[in-house]
Amino acid sequence: MSRARTAPYAPASTPQRRTYGALDLGTNNCRLLIARPSSNGFVIVDAFSRIVRLGEGLAATGRLSDAAMDRAVSALRICADKLRRRHVHICRSVATEACRRAANGAAFVERVQRETGIMIDIIPAEEEARLAVMGCHVLLEEGDGPALIFDIGGGSTELVLVDTRGRLPRTLDWYSAPWGVVSLTEVEPGDVSTLEGRLDIYRRMRARVSDSFAAFAARLPQSAREHLRLLGTSGTVTTLASVHLGLPSYDRSAVDGLIVPADSMRGVSQMLSGMSHAERVELPCIGQERADLVVAGCAILESILDIFPAERLGVADRGIREGILRTLMARDGFE
Repeated sequence: MSRARTAPYAPASTPQRRTYGALDLGTNNCRLLIARPSSNGFVIVDAFSRIVRLGEGLAATGRLSDAAMDRAVSALRICADKLRRRHVHICRSVATEACRRAANGAAFVERVQRETGIMIDIIPAEEEARLAVMGCHVLLEEGDGPALIFDIGGGSTELVLVDTRGRLPRTLDWYSAPWGVVSLTEVEPGDVSTLEGRLDIYRRMRARVSDSFAAFAARLPQSAREHLRLLGTSGTVTTLASVHLGLPSYDRSAVDGLIVPADSMRGVSQMLSGMSHAERVELPCIGQERADLVVAGCAILESILDIFPAERLGVADRGIREGILRTLMARDGFE
């Protein structure tokens, strides 16, 4: 087990400059980062994260539910207050798969602006993938040939094949699967009271995701299969890495940039898929909030390892928000 290159977060003594914000409203989480540029990237001055389950029930109804929207608006009010108190120079706020897919996604965005003052862009899957890559690519292992970066979200999973020979990664191919931890959980119900029932659900999840990945997998060039570098950014990979390490509580500094044997991540995934909900709740880095969704994340991760069988998996606790911050700062001349 090893670590990738140092994360680009500057020490707290960096002189203050303009303050930037990045907000990512996903299918499962609402996350905010506020940062200032530094000579070594940027320094985080405030952050917020809350599980809001905005996409809960979306697969069945095609709409965001009132309860889910209320939870999201409550979290966004906290974000708006932080943006005001930190005197943020410029902020970009984005929404992803849940708002893309929901019939009332645009109406919800209008409500958010009315009630919180936050203007949210519903971004396409291709931009979501690009921002995730921009936010975490520095953690890729050194090596030759294309690399695969993936982001397991709540409503979708983005796979991006990148060429890393330049200063910034260049996208060679990408795919957005309509399965994330929320959408996959909701579309594959079953009997969770027995081990046999739980494993049957897991097998069906794996099969559904694998079918979705098949066309992308067929396009992967031979050079990618010979030099397998793999980096994941999402709550799934950070959670599984925490279980792998046996952490008593989540520790970003122990997880972000970690390089884990892929077989170990498969082992954790298969262990969790057989556990009952109550058993998963007892694991310190899963708990009540993630216990019902983590199995879908495991199924997606294993399906990724099937098509891209790297020996090691890089873990990134960073992604879209960091990509937004880097983009905003670059426009103002900060590298």
